[in-house]
Amino acid sequence: MNNVTVVDHPLIQHKLTIMRNKETSIAGFRRLLREIAHLLCYEVTRDLELELIPIETPMAEMMAPAIKGKKLVFASILRAGNGLLEGMLDLVPAARVAHIGMYRDHETLEPVEYYFKAPSNLQDRLIIVVDPMLATANSATAAIDKLKERGANNIRFLCLLAAPEGVARFTEAHPDVPVFTASIDSHLNELGYIMPGLGDAGDRMYGTK
Repeated sequence: MNNVTVVDHPLIQHKLTIMRNKETSIAGFRRLLREIAHLLCYEVTRDLELELIPIETPMAEMMAPAIKGKKLVFASILRAGNGLLEGMLDLVPAARVAHIGMYRDHETLEPVEYYFKAPSNLQDRLIIVVDPMLATANSATAAIDKLKERGANNIRFLCLLAAPEGVARFTEAHPDVPVFTASIDSHLNELGYIMPGLGDAGDRMYGTK
């Protein structure tokens, strides 16, 4: 699929298999999601622009590479996005954070927004939107709409699992936003869940039903 990167690193696929297992504990699920976020973060930031800055090591002065431009923004689609967010912040602790509160109406499958808070100057920053699941893509599409309304123009979307239907819907709505995922699964069921998937990521992270 155009503009979609499936990150098939063996460590990611191995950890994802453990996460899919319904016997995996809440603590184990959280830990694995954070670990996979580290690995996915490498891929989604692979082509960040660098510049040379002067520093002094204990041995000599030198020009050394550093990330160019304003700080990144990680935008978490609440609540499950926070599981990926924490792992991303482990690697980029200086990143700014946006929170986008969306939940899916289980009857209509449409997103309902209840919260939005983002840093200023979004037009000058790379924004990486994170949510474990790209199922119907309704919430993800609405979140990107909101960010673009605030001036964002350099956006990437990172998820753990995607469904073909969600990828098609998302890329049609936002063809300029690259998608990074660990797996594109088979399909959505009649309730809008990814199959075979791993269940509801938020419920498995927080022990809720």
